Amino acid sequence: MDERERKGADQRRTGKGNPRRRRPDIYAHGPSGSSSGQRRSGRTGKRSSRARRRRRNAAIRWTIFILLILAAIGGFLIWTRYGASNEKADLEQYYELDQEDEVAVVVDNEVVRDDADTSADDTEAAHAPGKIYDGQYYIEYSVVRDRINKRFYWDSNENILLYTLPEGSVSAEVGSSEYTDITEKKSADYTILKTEGSTAYIALPFIQEYTNMECEVYKDPARVVITSDWGDIQTAEIKRDTQVRYQGGVKSPILTEVSKGSKVVLLEDENDWMKVGTEDGFIGYVRTNLLKDISTETISREFDEPVYTNISKDYTINMAWHNISNSDANGYILETIAGTKGLTTIAPTWFSLADTEGNVSSLADADYVNYAHQSDLEVWAVLRDFHGGINSYDETYEVLSYTSKRTKIINQVIAEAIEKGIDGINLDFELVSAECGEHYIQFVREMSVRCRQNGLVFSVDNYVPQPYNAHFDLAEQGAVADYVVIMGYDEHTDGSYEAGSVASISYLENGIADALKSVSADKLIAGVPFFTRLWLETPKTEEELAQEEGTEAASYSNKVTSTAYSMDEAAKIVEDAGAEAQWDAETMQNYAQWEADGGTYKIWLEDIKSLEEKLKVIKSNELAGVAEWSLGMENSGVWDLILQYVN
Repeated sequence: MDERERKGADQRRTGKGNPRRRRPDIYAHGPSGSSSGQRRSGRTGKRSSRARRRRRNAAIRWTIFILLILAAIGGFLIWTRYGASNEKADLEQYYELDQEDEVAVVVDNEVVRDDADTSADDTEAAHAPGKIYDGQYYIEYSVVRDRINKRFYWDSNENILLYTLPEGSVSAEVGSSEYTDITEKKSADYTILKTEGSTAYIALPFIQEYTNMECEVYKDPARVVITSDWGDIQTAEIKRDTQVRYQGGVKSPILTEVSKGSKVVLLEDENDWMKVGTEDGFIGYVRTNLLKDISTETISREFDEPVYTNISKDYTINMAWHNISNSDANGYILETIAGTKGLTTIAPTWFSLADTEGNVSSLADADYVNYAHQSDLEVWAVLRDFHGGINSYDETYEVLSYTSKRTKIINQVIAEAIEKGIDGINLDFELVSAECGEHYIQFVREMSVRCRQNGLVFSVDNYVPQPYNAHFDLAEQGAVADYVVIMGYDEHTDGSYEAGSVASISYLENGIADALKSVSADKLIAGVPFFTRLWLETPKTEEELAQEEGTEAASYSNKVTSTAYSMDEAAKIVEDAGAEAQWDAETMQNYAQWEADGGTYKIWLEDIKSLEEKLKVIKSNELAGVAEWSLGMENSGVWDLILQYVN
């Protein structure tokens, strides 16, 4: 390579001598600076604009991203608060099932729970409402008694199950498939009665045999769904597939799925949510707006209910109790009834419980009955659980809680009635505790059967209805007895903490009104008093108040004592005291008070005027009759008055 060629090659490697690579000075300088500077400035401006756009776009993207995050968080919070939960309820817990052999029981759209069985004692309430034995479903006795059919009766002392019919009782023993239907021996293809300790479980088909009910059994979990309350119900149809939840609200756990077109029973309206019952025994809530075709339906079932026939008199009853405490008193029957008018029935206090073994003491007298019959009076002998060998709530319970003892009482009384020619039995048990209630009412059923079989009129005495004596079960008495008597007196007794009327008009009025809710008027007899109480009020001493501290008595500043007197005796006491009785429009009685013996005497008189006000109430309610306590305490003029209103 010659010198010129090497030089050219060097120039190409270094860029020198190459006009396309070399920038002449003419492009470096110009009149106002240089053209090259202007171009650089333009390019820098474009780069700045692109940077600003990039920053702006990045800011927008971050803003959108943050907004999306916030929206997601907000949506999550809204869903957390308002969104529907898919959580499934624990059905074993919902039905309170602890063991595999336990069965839930749903009666008339209510799940039976331990805390719902308020009429049962704590021991009963602690047991499962249902059990499975050998594949058969059983219902615990107290659930049957309180919710399904109260005529089933379990005697845990003698291990016998009874169901009383008008002609007699059905009986079954523990662990057997054999039972007696009144007198006929029968057999089932299952064990009728199972027990765990003192708790009894009755086979479901046996319950249904004697009960107007429908039932279905389900699994997962095991449950029995029973309908026994017939009449009007409110139903609706589900608009679309949805859920029944444990409580109202979308966050509440789901009990079950219900499909479009399903029918539910409406139980309670809570505006946006409705409490409903499903056919398969779930009681929960659905949205109100998912219900349609709300309507009232009447449900019923064909069933031959047992009919308790009754002896009913074709005249208005005018009965007087005759308080007899010894056999000598029977000899005064003619003198006792000589001044009466219009009396139809006399009720001597002849029978009482002698002991806790079921023995009965009797003052019954055939001559007394004959004299009464000669005077056209029927004799309804009184059977009492006081003024005899026993006189306490515990003793009455001890007798009535044994089937054999109840039977013993009934056999003795019926035998005496037949022997002496008695026309009826008047049951006056007043020492009946709430715990004894089921045993007492079973005694009433059994006595009604035997009286019916022997043509004896059966009547039952009661206090006026109050919440604390609801266990006397007036409705069941009204079904099985011929007459139900309410004693419209003893509003205030010798055990009261304050002075007051024996029988104010409102006490009788309210007693009759409440009794008529359970007993028909043609079976109800109202009792009125022929006596009154004289009260003495004296201020309590500081010592007496200190002794009573923490008791109900401490709420009363006066100490009271009282004595019962006949109508004429009470009038004479007021006269002798020089007091003046004035009409009290509130009690509808003549009232008097006076100071003596360091205190205040008070008396609300029972007399012709107060008795007439009571008879007006009885007549206006068209009751079966009137009863008076007690014969011999009346003023002679009362009989003409009673005749005006009763006969």
